[in-house]
Amino acid sequence: MSDNEKKPHWPLASLLVLTGLNLLDYLDRQLLAAVLTPIKQELRLSDEQLGTIQSAFMWGYFLTSPIFGYLGDRLPRRWLVAGGVFVWSLGTLMSGHVNALGALIFFRVLVGFGEASFGTISPGWIADLFPTAKRNNAISIFYLAIPVGSALGYILGSAIAAKYGWRSAFLWAGYPGLLLAFVLFLLREPARGASEAKAAASVSAEPKPGWSAYLGLFKFREYRLVIAGYVAQTFAMGGFALWAPTFLHRVHHMKNEDAGDFFGKALVISGLIATLGGGFAATAWQRRTGRGYAGMLALSSLLTAPAAYVAFSATDPFTSKIALAASMFLIFLSTGPVNTLILETVPVAMRATAMAGSIFAIHMFGDLWSPRIVGHLSDRWSDLQRATVTVLPVALVVSAFFWCWLVLATKPKSAVTES
Repeated sequence: MSDNEKKPHWPLASLLVLTGLNLLDYLDRQLLAAVLTPIKQELRLSDEQLGTIQSAFMWGYFLTSPIFGYLGDRLPRRWLVAGGVFVWSLGTLMSGHVNALGALIFFRVLVGFGEASFGTISPGWIADLFPTAKRNNAISIFYLAIPVGSALGYILGSAIAAKYGWRSAFLWAGYPGLLLAFVLFLLREPARGASEAKAAASVSAEPKPGWSAYLGLFKFREYRLVIAGYVAQTFAMGGFALWAPTFLHRVHHMKNEDAGDFFGKALVISGLIATLGGGFAATAWQRRTGRGYAGMLALSSLLTAPAAYVAFSATDPFTSKIALAASMFLIFLSTGPVNTLILETVPVAMRATAMAGSIFAIHMFGDLWSPRIVGHLSDRWSDLQRATVTVLPVALVVSAFFWCWLVLATKPKSAVTES
């Protein structure tokens, strides 16, 4: 028996550690948005070039996610996840030492590479720790890191950049991850399918899916609809996350640090409440009807689209800020349910593959393009407000279409009774 097999599972401790690392993941990811203005000034970049830097991260992220999905269904997950944390932290650290666009693009690709390993494999690890009735709540807690980590990225990034320069923001974010990667070796990794009463005994005997498993994902109709709506939502979120602080700075003439501070605080408050509230409400809804997860996705996008339109079209800063906060709240209602559905609409042995397929799709067809498209239109029209209002709300309408279709396609299931 290996040392890992002798360790207790400690599901809650494992969830807390992985959630903490996920928080650091999203902090690193959103630092760039907090320091766009000083980077633009020092390196003399256009808006389109700034959007390209974010797209570079996405290339590193989504192109390598299928590799980690393949490995994550076969190899020990602790090593893969810990390696990912170390690599993304190194890329963040080195981003603070660059003097040219090319070097910054390279290290943002490295950050994406490391985050692909963590983001692809960790949700399946959590799914194997918690039974069906508790899984969506656990996944929702894990993804609390999106609003909290992103908010810290905006708030700390803009504050550190204002006081010490934009390079220091990357340095302060990079060092902790290099150390925290080793915490994972204190945890015991659960067996694949361990939380599935029927599957646990047989999943280890199942043949491991090969590369053709990615094509096999298309067999699952509910999975296809989840991903189609998620692609459109991610397209909107990518442009929203990168350009919203700069939008407040340019269009409504807020100081750069004040814009980052507002956006970060609104993000953490609305995101915390919505991610937990949406996740727990969807779990209760799912138990009653079997369509709660899908219903929460549809509700989220249907309400976010008009709120986003108001946020980017309003002429006064007060209305714009209120609508921005409302948009963030509404979009985060879907966070837990969408990731739970990605894991539960495929067989247990394909969970890492399904997560990798999701990551590849939402970034290849989603936020890989939206930051650059918004930047390109802003340069062409010399109007960031027109660029954001033209692109982002429309993408949310497309998301709502696919997720409403998902509600209709989802067969009602019997109430969940597993404890």
